[in-house]
Amino acid sequence: MTIQEIYQLALKMGMEADPRGKEGVQAYLKRQKQEYDQLPKSKQEHFDVETLTNPYSDTRILYGDGKKKVKKVMAGIDSNGAEVLLFDRLNQKGMGLDLLIGHHPTGHALASLHEVMDIQVDTFAQSGVPENVAYSLFRETMGMVKRKFGPLNHSQTVDAARLLDVPLLALHTVWDNIGDAFMRKYLLGKSYGTVADVLDAICEIPEFKEAIKGKAGPSIVSGSDKARTGKVVVSFTGGTNPSKELYKALAEAGVGTLVEMHIPEDSVQELKKSHINAIDVGHMAADSIGANIFLDELEKQGVDVVPASGLIRVKRSKSKKS
Repeated sequence: MTIQEIYQLALKMGMEADPRGKEGVQAYLKRQKQEYDQLPKSKQEHFDVETLTNPYSDTRILYGDGKKKVKKVMAGIDSNGAEVLLFDRLNQKGMGLDLLIGHHPTGHALASLHEVMDIQVDTFAQSGVPENVAYSLFRETMGMVKRKFGPLNHSQTVDAARLLDVPLLALHTVWDNIGDAFMRKYLLGKSYGTVADVLDAICEIPEFKEAIKGKAGPSIVSGSDKARTGKVVVSFTGGTNPSKELYKALAEAGVGTLVEMHIPEDSVQELKKSHINAIDVGHMAADSIGANIFLDELEKQGVDVVPASGLIRVKRSKSKKS
């Protein structure tokens, strides 16, 4: 496969798993096109035209020729300067790596992280929060996220990749979408008596089993193991955590138990006040689920995968070579 083909496969899988559904994704792309068309010519040149076909601004080829053939990738949760140096060092030792894939974005993919949070409007609306309320709170949080990441040195890792000629691909929301779809299918639609029952089910997933060994497994951070579950909601995608106010809205919508990748302490306190049970499943293990399902597809195409940077590699299907 080429880098471009890998990128296109990621977009395809990410959109197929998008909680907004096919129509929701197309509606988002349509809004992007309308926004572009309404801009004066002088501002269109600054518009990120890739957003007209790619709904995930945090998923991009950050460095490298899209036509480059790829036989072996190094893939991990983070891809900062350390991973770029590791990639280069491994190639010095004869590893033969062709592409570095990271989950957490860098470069302009990080600077635009707030743009993918539109997904949260739909996911919280699906959970019962009025769409207008979800949108209003999302807009407020989006501004906070933009200001948070704005001052960072976004290009540091990309500059390192350029200087060492390390092709770099960021796959953030697409992997989160895939992991979110997996968890929804696995958890939802079943009956649970207590929060402990939900936690036990999560702990049967291989990535979380491995994380438990490393003391980074799932845990109940709001509520208790004996608490009644009520309505269970999974939230694995949408760029980053929602605002505390959205948790209040979830309680009003009748949500009883929330399952998330990671939950900040201030949000935990808000969840407790709102009497919502919450399970923090563990960040690296949660991110690894979507990564693994995607990497399985790469291996089916004959691409070798070298796991790194926190990725808990679990194979759910056989590669083309095997």
